[in-house]
Amino acid sequence: MLDLTQLRSFVAVEQLGSFTLAAERLGLGQSTVSQHIQRLETALGRRLLARDTHRVVLTGDGEALLGHARALLSIEGQVQALFSDSSLRGSIRLGVSEDFVTSQLPAVLEDFVRSHPSVDLELTVALSGVLYEMQDNGEIDLVLAKRRLGDALGRLIYREPLVWLARDPEHVLSSGPLPLIAFPPPSVTRAIALEALGRHQVPWRIVCTCGSLSGLTAAALAGMGVLVQPRSMAPAGLKEIAPEKLPPLEDVEFVLVPRKGADQALVSALSEDILRKVRGLRLGDARG
Repeated sequence: MLDLTQLRSFVAVEQLGSFTLAAERLGLGQSTVSQHIQRLETALGRRLLARDTHRVVLTGDGEALLGHARALLSIEGQVQALFSDSSLRGSIRLGVSEDFVTSQLPAVLEDFVRSHPSVDLELTVALSGVLYEMQDNGEIDLVLAKRRLGDALGRLIYREPLVWLARDPEHVLSSGPLPLIAFPPPSVTRAIALEALGRHQVPWRIVCTCGSLSGLTAAALAGMGVLVQPRSMAPAGLKEIAPEKLPPLEDVEFVLVPRKGADQALVSALSEDILRKVRGLRLGDARG
């Protein structure tokens, strides 16, 4: 029989890429987490984790185990919820900005879904401005999206610099008016980019507009123009343009905004899971 406590430590180390962060999140000592992994490897007779230059990563056998470990922990959560009078039940409508989905959302939601199997989650992915409009209309209970500096809306998760990105910066910068690849309005990153270019009187033209980050990324990877994104969410294959080449961009802030009248227990539980997980992931990246 596999030990669920050991599997929980294994999954936490994989998610955070660090024994230290996994121990902090589980409320255990680092040595205890290390012992869990060692005992699990001994029980299976396989090495599950390896350390590269920056973080702990899965071996091939670790990757093979991961899905099964998550499934077993999910079943445990369902059983606990079945026999717990205090378990959360109901449904919550979560809205998440387009750029956050492709980078961090799976890891953010995994623990919540496992811990609260009786909660139905309805997910909406859209531009930040669209999500706020939907929330004002009562269609979304909790929004995870961007806001501009100076805006008091919501609860701050973290602040992030925006950067100019292109497949071939030298080529796009030498092609006349700056070719821009952008989300349609209302887009926070689009507004910031156009304002920066306007202040510095840099000529520009929109060469591609798309509401999907995957579509914008495809256009940028095809060499069509310049894309603005939070630095930690820069798509692979695009290069950051040197700061002196284009006007500086103001930072953005990622926030959680609850809807008045929403189920406060569900909103609070999901909010705390998101805050803990996102900050843990960013701390792991900083240490790496």
